[in-house]
Amino acid sequence: MALTRRSKVDSGFSMSSMTDIVFLLLIFFMITSTLVTPYAKKDIQLPVSDQQTSAKPNTTISISKELRYYIEDEEVNFYEIEGRLQQILEVSPETYVSLHVDESVPFSQVGKIRDIAIRNQYKLILATRAK
Repeated sequence: MALTRRSKVDSGFSMSSMTDIVFLLLIFFMITSTLVTPYAKKDIQLPVSDQQTSAKPNTTISISKELRYYIEDEEVNFYEIEGRLQQILEVSPETYVSLHVDESVPFSQVGKIRDIAIRNQYKLILATRAK
């Protein structure tokens, strides 16, 4: 008398539940990363650009249309900018500074900030808004 098994046990592993979890985590991190915004003055009208960068700046410099300078949310004199940036960014070798400039500001003002960044070997990101 031969006994045989009527049901076979499947030893495979279903990846569908693991894929669902990874997909939900991906959505969660995409949403939370877009909620993080750098410090910038809200009344600045940024120039329009096609290109956007994914680099995360360590700090921001803002120049309003009245030619007022801000580091993060604090108004500073132009001559204080370099010293303040050195204090803020002295610990980070790969330093990104985001520059938020109103589109009506002359480019010579941007050049002055650019010179400070070059002297201190900071990487400067010009903030723009999407088309």
